[in-house]
Amino acid sequence: MSNNIQMKQVITVLTGVFLATSVFAQTRVVYGKLTAFNTYPVQNVEVTAKKAKTAITSDSLGQFSIVCFENDIIKIKPKTFRPVNKRVGPDTDSLFINLLFIDTKSNRELAVGYGYINEEDLIYAVNHLEQENNDFCNYANIFDLIRGRFSGVMVRGVNVYIRGSGSFSGQTQALYIVNGVSTTSIDWISPCQIKSIDILKDSNAAIYGTRGGNGVVLIETRR
Repeated sequence: MSNNIQMKQVITVLTGVFLATSVFAQTRVVYGKLTAFNTYPVQNVEVTAKKAKTAITSDSLGQFSIVCFENDIIKIKPKTFRPVNKRVGPDTDSLFINLLFIDTKSNRELAVGYGYINEEDLIYAVNHLEQENNDFCNYANIFDLIRGRFSGVMVRGVNVYIRGSGSFSGQTQALYIVNGVSTTSIDWISPCQIKSIDILKDSNAAIYGTRGGNGVVLIETRR
């Protein structure tokens, strides 16, 4: 009888060791660095691992190291920047992430207030490094970019529809303005060429008169 009890105890211990070893084998440490405008480190940003339920904050150099599981999701959701999710693959040892700043007056104040970046660097960056603060090159073409960045805007073939079926002119396609000049097509523009792109509608498009009644795709390219 005592032999049976001892055997059960041994099996229990071995099972516990196996499970502990198995869990340990699945965890890993991923190192990373957060920047803004491909230049400035972003600190005080919380980085979490979804499955491992761990969290860490980026340091003054924008660096972090976090314990996570294989196939985990690293989640970065700072205020004033666009959120980023990165899956941990078999070969993921480090992550270099350039956060995209959402440039508004209030976000400039919040970014400084949260200690993400100092005010002097941020002011310089938003005025001189705009091309470093977009992910346009990640899109295959300009129409994929518009689909991905502007919810509610419809793209059919090479035509963009902002207002829907109703319009002032009877034509529903949006007006294209590239570098201040009206054009009939934008399919020749590579996403990497684009410095900024905006969708204007309603009162914001009124400056273009009846031509802007269907909405305006306003593009500025790098020159």
